Amino acid sequence: MSTITGFQIRASRHGLKISAEKLSELSGVSARTIKRIETENDIPNSTVPNLNAIQAALEAAGIEFIGTPADGPGVRLLTKPASKAD
Repeated sequence: MSTITGFQIRASRHGLKISAEKLSELSGVSARTIKRIETENDIPNSTVPNLNAIQAALEAAGIEFIGTPADGPGVRLLTKPASKAD
């Protein structure tokens, strides 16, 4: 998985209209940790497993991460979440 930024996580939650508590349920990362990560615009100071779990949960919910942390990081809300059957 690629590295995501705190900005991308905030934008993803906003686009999906989910709370930090809901993302916590989906990712297994505490809501407190998610809120702390989201205070940073760049690559958050967090463990790789936490960032990977958050990214996987958001992607499963229909988010596509675009750009890189150094060049135009953003998110795209997919109209249909990716499935393994595609």
